[in-house]
Amino acid sequence: MADHIDLAPEFAAAWKGRDPFEAVSELEGEVFRKVKSRRTFRFEFGGNGYFAKIHHGVGWREIIKNWLMGKRPVLGAQNEYNALALLHRVGVDTMTSRAYGCRGRNPARIESFLITAELKDMTSLEDFCRNWPENRPAPRLRHALNRRLAMMVKGMHDAGLNHRDCYLCHFLLDNATCADELPRLYVIDLHRAEIRKRVPYRYRVKDTAGICFSAMDIGLTRNDRFRFMKIYSGKTLRDTLREDAGFWRAVESAATKLYNKELRRQGAK
Repeated sequence: MADHIDLAPEFAAAWKGRDPFEAVSELEGEVFRKVKSRRTFRFEFGGNGYFAKIHHGVGWREIIKNWLMGKRPVLGAQNEYNALALLHRVGVDTMTSRAYGCRGRNPARIESFLITAELKDMTSLEDFCRNWPENRPAPRLRHALNRRLAMMVKGMHDAGLNHRDCYLCHFLLDNATCADELPRLYVIDLHRAEIRKRVPYRYRVKDTAGICFSAMDIGLTRNDRFRFMKIYSGKTLRDTLREDAGFWRAVESAATKLYNKELRRQGAK
């Protein structure tokens, strides 16, 4: 993997003449997630908020384990950096990269970082929809969010990107746009995203099932599901039910398996 540095003007000016990796290592802020090979935290710089993800080498054990499980290992921040660039090109709202760095030739020891501008005044769809069964939203808002979400998942897949963690919690609602005809959503947490010329069938099923699974308890109607299917497929309801019946059965089956797995996990607590 070739070394790569991409800095927005505010960081390029502040770190001029410095090793960006050293500068990033000195940043401090509120830690949101910390695992063996990755740390995610929020910090302020020049009066603005940012999020940083610092990746260290994952090690050969992790790489081999992922390949044996049939999964593509995540070696660093490059996945997310490339995903953000692609989504911006095709018009799917997401985070904005402000600083990125990657160095190292050994896949197990690659060092990388990604800094994105903070998305302000946002609510995850998971939190926003949590109380819908008790406090039904206006149909207009429910339909608009359903439409926007279906458009975004379709846009990602049409561009050749699958998320791999495609749940309501990873779509943020811009609170200021709730009253708009089509509220604005931002997709986040793309560090496991994959990009190909065409998203394979099983990954389209997996992403779409993730959305369906995470929306199972928010009180959606049969017609809500039909609206999502129409927009995602780009077809009439009759055509997608006839031509894509196998796909939608696979989505429903995968979503139900995820839901039952979560029930078992909750019951084991």
